[in-house]
Amino acid sequence: MKIEITSQGAVVATGTLDDHESARDFAALLPLELVLKDYAQTEKIADLPRAVSMRGAPMGCQPAAGDIAYYAPWGNLAIFHEDFEFSSGLVRLGRLDAGLDAMRRAGALAVRMAPA
Repeated sequence: MKIEITSQGAVVATGTLDDHESARDFAALLPLELVLKDYAQTEKIADLPRAVSMRGAPMGCQPAAGDIAYYAPWGNLAIFHEDFEFSSGLVRLGRLDAGLDAMRRAGALAVRMAPA
């Protein structure tokens, strides 16, 4: 599934969700209004309204810049703008196709994530 991330009415990023149960469960939450906040100079994160299914998900993953992921221990969405180490409880949901620079800008970013 293709997604769009808009801020103040303009598309700031696009992405493609993977085809597995966790990604499909996340897609069922869309559209979402979120405030993406900086975390560890590596990612933007936001709380989700509910947990995402982890059925069949790997025990963790090593995210790369551009990955869209769900961190089960905290129940939050993460969009990585830098590569990071393997993290238990992290499942990749998809990947940005464009807009990585928007995620690298410092400060909070109010967005709407929706199917494209």
